[in-house]
Amino acid sequence: MWATLQPGSSPIDWCEENYTFSPIIAEFVNTFSNVLFFVLPPLLMHLFKPYGQIINPGIHLIWTLLIVVGLSSAYFHATLSLVGQLLDEVAILWVFSAAFSMFFPRRFFPNFINNDRKLFTLGGIAFGIIGTFLAIIHPAVNAFALMLLGIPSVILLIHEVRRDKNERIHRLGVRCASVWFVAVFCWINDRLLCEAWSAIKFPYLHGLWHIFIFIASYTACVLFAYFSVREEKPEERAVLRYWPKNDFELGIPYVSIKTAQVDFNDKI
Repeated sequence: MWATLQPGSSPIDWCEENYTFSPIIAEFVNTFSNVLFFVLPPLLMHLFKPYGQIINPGIHLIWTLLIVVGLSSAYFHATLSLVGQLLDEVAILWVFSAAFSMFFPRRFFPNFINNDRKLFTLGGIAFGIIGTFLAIIHPAVNAFALMLLGIPSVILLIHEVRRDKNERIHRLGVRCASVWFVAVFCWINDRLLCEAWSAIKFPYLHGLWHIFIFIASYTACVLFAYFSVREEKPEERAVLRYWPKNDFELGIPYVSIKTAQVDFNDKI
């Protein structure tokens, strides 16, 4: 058991050279490129405070899990330990489980679920538990399995964006999907074409993956949170807004809730 805590005990070693910048941090760039996982979720918790009060308080679990992903990823890349790898990958698995449980459209529920969100959530929890055990048993394939989970997520996102008539939603959806594809490009190149990138002195694509996949992930959660209002609370009105300036669409997107012509985000 103690061996799994030892630096270098993970079977995975990314392209960045180890201990180049620091004698105590294995992959320096891959470690500190997780900074967005710490900086943005607290802001999103603030921006989504009315959403959590009116629509679903579970939205804050998503932002909390993203922080856990950032902590776990930083620990893994700093040590390259097997425990760090498992913490990183299991945290990502639970982000998927929580998001699918919370946002998966009811119209796609299997018949035996009887349109019951709580029952579907129990299934999501079971999926997370089973996936956690499998991740511990077969750690070498975890990263590829998690990458595969991203494919149906993006397909569902594109499907939901196309159903909506709001052009602002369409533009954010295109940016989100585009950033996801760039993130996957970085991940695959770092994993499979390390020698080529090392030859041009840029073995840091996995660090870029951290940045792009965070942007794609939280943006997808914002979009699904918007769609969820239409399905779960049709009496409320969701509005896509941007912080710090609403007319600057490269800012931080979030969902504002309007009830009886009152925009609750104007109060925070």
